Amino acid sequence: MLLEYFQMIDRVETIDAERRTLTARSVVPAKSPVFEGHFPGMPLVPGVLLIETMAQASGFLVLAATDFAAMPFLMSVDGAKMRTFVEPDAVLDIEAVLEHDGSGYAVTKARITSDGKKVCDAQLKLRTMPFAEVPLAGIVRKRAGEVGLMDAMAATARGA
Repeated sequence: MLLEYFQMIDRVETIDAERRTLTARSVVPAKSPVFEGHFPGMPLVPGVLLIETMAQASGFLVLAATDFAAMPFLMSVDGAKMRTFVEPDAVLDIEAVLEHDGSGYAVTKARITSDGKKVCDAQLKLRTMPFAEVPLAGIVRKRAGEVGLMDAMAATARGA
């Protein structure tokens, strides 16, 4: 997890095409410039970055579910609840469930837990735009490969 670069997902762990779910994992860095201001003497991951983490997991799920047909962009966050603080070195388990996909939109429910405890959850709405309209396909595919999304998709295809 590189907070200052908005690279929130370290590894996609699983994709379940039937249940339309994705699980991922991230480890909060021990040190980050983000912690210099949030908060001096009591470093905590900002809530907006936890929402971004859920949004990125949701985006990877949408990419996998649509076989990279379109780029998902976060549009709205509904019912977000921050349930505890997240400190440096925390291991985050992220889950996203695809509730709707079609007509240029996707809706997910996502949550983060750490050490079995609820951290946060929200419903996220994403706008999907064909890659022909948004020239990001190469960058997105590269990042998806780096976090293991392609491996998880291949494992799902093999029935593993």
